[in-house]
Amino acid sequence: MRLYLYMIMVFSLLLSFSFAKEKVSGKEDKVAEKNVGESPVEPSKFTKAKNDAVKKELNFADTQDFKDAQQGFIAKFDVDKITTKTKLGEERVVWDFASYSFVTGDAPASVNPSLWRNAILNNYSGLFKVTEGMYQIRGNDLSNMTIVEAPDGLILVDVLTLPETAKAALDLYYKHRPKKPVVAVIYTHSHADHFGGVKGVVSEEDVKSGKVKIYAPEGFLEHAVSENVYAGNAMIRRSIYVYGGLLKRGVKGQVDGGLAKTLASGSAISLIAPTHTIKENRTVINIAGLDVNFYMAHGTEAPSEMFMYFPKLKVIQGAEVVSHTLHNINTLRGAQVRDTVAWWKSINAMIDEYADDAEILMASHHWPTFGKDNLIKYLKNQRDLYKSLHDQTLFYVNQGYTIHELPDLIKLPKPISNAWYNRGYYGTISHNVKAIYQRYIGWYDGNPANLDPLKPTEEAKRYVSEMGGAEKVISSAKKYYDKGEYRWAATLLKHVVFADAKNTKAKELLAKSFEQMGYVAESATWRNIYLVGADELRNGLPKVPPINGSVDLVSSMTPEMFFDYFSITLDPAKVPDLNLEFNWIFTDIEKNFGISFNHGVLVYSNKLVRNPIATIYTTKAVLNKLNLGLTTIKAELEAGTIKIEGDVESIKKVKSVMAASTKFDPFFNIVTP
Repeated sequence: MRLYLYMIMVFSLLLSFSFAKEKVSGKEDKVAEKNVGESPVEPSKFTKAKNDAVKKELNFADTQDFKDAQQGFIAKFDVDKITTKTKLGEERVVWDFASYSFVTGDAPASVNPSLWRNAILNNYSGLFKVTEGMYQIRGNDLSNMTIVEAPDGLILVDVLTLPETAKAALDLYYKHRPKKPVVAVIYTHSHADHFGGVKGVVSEEDVKSGKVKIYAPEGFLEHAVSENVYAGNAMIRRSIYVYGGLLKRGVKGQVDGGLAKTLASGSAISLIAPTHTIKENRTVINIAGLDVNFYMAHGTEAPSEMFMYFPKLKVIQGAEVVSHTLHNINTLRGAQVRDTVAWWKSINAMIDEYADDAEILMASHHWPTFGKDNLIKYLKNQRDLYKSLHDQTLFYVNQGYTIHELPDLIKLPKPISNAWYNRGYYGTISHNVKAIYQRYIGWYDGNPANLDPLKPTEEAKRYVSEMGGAEKVISSAKKYYDKGEYRWAATLLKHVVFADAKNTKAKELLAKSFEQMGYVAESATWRNIYLVGADELRNGLPKVPPINGSVDLVSSMTPEMFFDYFSITLDPAKVPDLNLEFNWIFTDIEKNFGISFNHGVLVYSNKLVRNPIATIYTTKAVLNKLNLGLTTIKAELEAGTIKIEGDVESIKKVKSVMAASTKFDPFFNIVTP
């Protein structure tokens, strides 16, 4: 029963990253040859030309975003870094303001000018006055914290990723505003960068006593804990690429995260369960003497999400339904495909319900938009962006075009595509239209040749053989590289690498190709993915220090969530012929389960088994400790906090099921086989 939280919650592992460039050793089949080549390469003349062309395509003379991003500025953070201390007394940096000081001035040749512009805007950090009675802290985490001064105390909307960054944000506010108590917290949705810092600004005791109320949309707790559970290990690995947390920050490295600079790191997220759940559109609640109008947006950027309107302040708080970028219909770290129809309709609801009265539009990322005309234009353009992507995709799908043909077919009207807030800094047209295709049609493109392809390594070996061997393929790829055709060079070279992972010549040229593609990427996530791929080709898999799992998230897992995930971790090869039924009794909560294990499959039910081979008695608290790796079954059996009733053989069989659980390796190969 080895369930570790860092395997089931993508942010938990991300939070453990240090920026030290340690590498895994002792894993010959997973490590790149050392000193493969120079790193990183200079931008080529083709890369420079592409980035120069961007300067002519887009209206860089439009400086409205820079005015909006600096409007109401009060103060910067007065520290260079936000830190935390581990249980061993080690000081860890969770946010480094100075590490992005290079993001200023004209765009370097190694960064897409549009992305560089966004990176500069995301560099504006500190305390900002949005309007009388509302303030925002930006630039010390992936998300923003909004502070509303209600008559009876402060309302905090979204409380960042970590307690340390949330506390630093509130401390900055208190240095410049009256120290009124926090009486309410609003979680706009179920992603950890919007609730994980809650214990840095309020205590669980104050919430339990009623001094602080916490509001969240229906389904919040379930999705906050479970969304990344079942495929969590794979999401963790891919998130390393998406956020670029291990890349060196610099003009040839990580410059931005699209939504903000990056994700705060070095500590564990916290969670306090909501005390009030919002279920209906147009729900108006007086919070601390101020009316707040809530509207549901489930299935848009998160499975559980809501936005809100503050009528007295004339402010729409758009959660993450709107932001100054094209968002993800499907995240590149992996997630269930989001509903584009629900997304455009939610933005349209903002227009219909609140835009006529509102004067300011703000969200959980980026800077506010000021002025009725500006915010209405912004909302309409973002609404039309998502609807156009949806409608055009299905237009071509219904003509037989396939998933990889779509990106080159979709053409957005210039007023939509050239609006700065619709540029693809986080999502892109390319991977979003593929996501829409996937939602409606699935992975199969209809071509029988693609129904049952060979596995990548076998396919690669045959491609390389048919093309005349590795040296010939590398030579051909080098010709395309020298012509600036990096996409095709990378396609050729990936086959050589998957046919022979020790071919350092192919890996170095593939790394260079990735870097050139990263340098021209407008999307921060695409840039990070390319550059991380290049780094791992040269240096092998990363090694990061361990971190304890979040006690709050584990405690919030229901027994059903535990059984669901535990079932996924079972290795059927270890117990192929084991068939048994047993009961699991929780002695501290009113939940009992009948469990059957047949053919390597674990099924649970609220109905107890009539003739169990054994019965397990324990508490949810003990299960939490096991999930966090703070104890073992053996220790709890010896302590008497776990009891198993049944004969000796039945106990052995139950233990064998528990022993079949697998601890997933969070650092599997991606750019090598």
